[in-house]
Amino acid sequence: MKDPVWTRRRCVCTLGSSALALPLACAPWAVAAGAGLPDGAAADRGIATPERWIELKSIHTGEAVKVAFAKRSGADGAALARLQHVLRDYRVNEEHAMDPALFEQLIDLAEAAGREPRYEIISGYRSPKTNAQLRANGHGVAEHSLHMEGRAIDVRLEGCDCETLRDLAVQAKRGGVGYYARSNFVHLDTGRVRTWNG
Repeated sequence: MKDPVWTRRRCVCTLGSSALALPLACAPWAVAAGAGLPDGAAADRGIATPERWIELKSIHTGEAVKVAFAKRSGADGAALARLQHVLRDYRVNEEHAMDPALFEQLIDLAEAAGREPRYEIISGYRSPKTNAQLRANGHGVAEHSLHMEGRAIDVRLEGCDCETLRDLAVQAKRGGVGYYARSNFVHLDTGRVRTWNG
């Protein structure tokens, strides 16, 4: 069956529901005054509930964005739009909706690494035109790359070597993981579980 189109409404709904299934982040940057209280108790007492956040910086444009994800409602449409913009295909200045599961995966991997979720972005969305050009120039990109569907991202985690990030992602088994030692980045996607070295 063909993968669903990630509309903004679908992104918001999916991210919100996925946030419910994830355990509360316990890293220092995710702790708030209401941590440890039963669900709803913090709100009932007027205590702020924890937020999970992520910061992305494009190495190509120098643009950076930091977005907070509320514990229960996920990121709103405006926040997702900001993430989508910084992850655009800068070569043709084209945007595409990104799979919200990518952001949750990045946050969880940073927590597992004991680092704040600050990432350098090598590649986010890749237009079909750019993908075809890269293939023609011998860059070894997949013909049907998940980058073209907004379901893949190439990253470095600040303060964490890429080999460690790769190992954590492989253990998580949440999609494809590619390790590019020469270029020093890790590819993550929300496709089937698989691993490779580039």
